[in-house]
Amino acid sequence: MAERAGFCFGVKRAVDAILEALTGNPEREVWTIGMPIHNPQEVARLKNMGLRVAEEVSEVPPGVKVLIRAHGESRAVLRELREKNVCVIDTTCPFVRRAQDLANSLSDEGYHIVLLGDRNHPEIRSIMGYVDGGLDVVVDEAEAMLLPKRGRVALISQTTQQEERLAAVAAILVRRAGELRVCNTICRATMERQDAVRALVGRVDGVVLIGGRESANTGKLRNIAEMSGLDVLWIESTEELDRGWFEGRERIGIAAGASTPEWLITEISNKIARM
Repeated sequence: MAERAGFCFGVKRAVDAILEALTGNPEREVWTIGMPIHNPQEVARLKNMGLRVAEEVSEVPPGVKVLIRAHGESRAVLRELREKNVCVIDTTCPFVRRAQDLANSLSDEGYHIVLLGDRNHPEIRSIMGYVDGGLDVVVDEAEAMLLPKRGRVALISQTTQQEERLAAVAAILVRRAGELRVCNTICRATMERQDAVRALVGRVDGVVLIGGRESANTGKLRNIAEMSGLDVLWIESTEELDRGWFEGRERIGIAAGASTPEWLITEISNKIARM
């Protein structure tokens, strides 16, 4: 088992808040805007307990509890929620909040903001909502190379990025900006989980990676493992375990993304042990 696996602080905090909201006043509905975490099994469990998930603020009825997920929300969404007279429970991850605050303050200081990450990810969309000035989103070095030269640029990362990619994009932008501010907003839990996967190299014949397909940090763990020469079986549930993949392998490592609950890791680990 990787030394660091499963729920990070921010995700655990959000899930605990959902559970408390569901049990504290069961007569009052609890909603989130979008999936609270990128793990379908845990989301299904929370839905079975009564959680309601809306895709848009317009779907949320007045008077309910609305939990802001760890990915955060834009100022526009928060404003819409306040106007609906709902009880807002904000569980934005502190690391995401820091990225939002930096984007807001540096934009106000006149920096052109460059966000490194997936432009369709809810975290990036939430950070974009705190930028009032110029803004670009790049996913990698190739996109950074296409940006025009500018005077003052601030580079801010999605919290689940790889440090190597942040450094590579910064090296490109430093030649395309008169002044460059680099903000390492990658969260500590992300770095710990990435280091834990690297530590498996040379010790195992392959890695079973447990996490949702939509989980950005789990995807980065797969990239790191494969770049290190490890074979990876990425699964969401026990049903996806492929007995044939294990043939000829004597030592199997198990890693999990930051949105993967402990109960699921245990369930899958126990099934692997019985194979």
